[in-house]
Amino acid sequence: MAGSQDPNDNPVAINVVPMVDVIFCLCVFFMCSFKFKQLEGKFDSWLPRDQGLGPAASAAPIEETRVALLWDEKSGTVTRQLGTRRVQDDAELQRLLAQARDDWERLGRPDVPVTVDSAGPVPWFEVVNVVNLCKRERIDRIEFAYGTGR
Repeated sequence: MAGSQDPNDNPVAINVVPMVDVIFCLCVFFMCSFKFKQLEGKFDSWLPRDQGLGPAASAAPIEETRVALLWDEKSGTVTRQLGTRRVQDDAELQRLLAQARDDWERLGRPDVPVTVDSAGPVPWFEVVNVVNLCKRERIDRIEFAYGTGR
């Protein structure tokens, strides 16, 4: 019986209050120290501190090959541009990137970057596709434009 005072019902008296206190303290400790892991939304990158719009940026004109990815609301597709030229498919973009790399190498500047400029609603797989095309053409310096989105 729950409220029974009979000593024969419970021969060993165990005080559970300290044990409940310790368990409560452990629960509070683990809840406060628990950190949620973000599955998406984080893109690790190591950006150079001496380039960009910061105070250490040089006043020299930017020389680059820029690939713009623009989202077309009406058709729901991505339009790609290399400079001001519209590109239809991956093969054409890869050929133009190879020509641009060859032109920069002829000028003695093989380290000129390719800048990928994408607007907000452009799917990430399109950006990754452009990076893969650059890597296929042995272009190692790939930079990302921040929020220009033309």
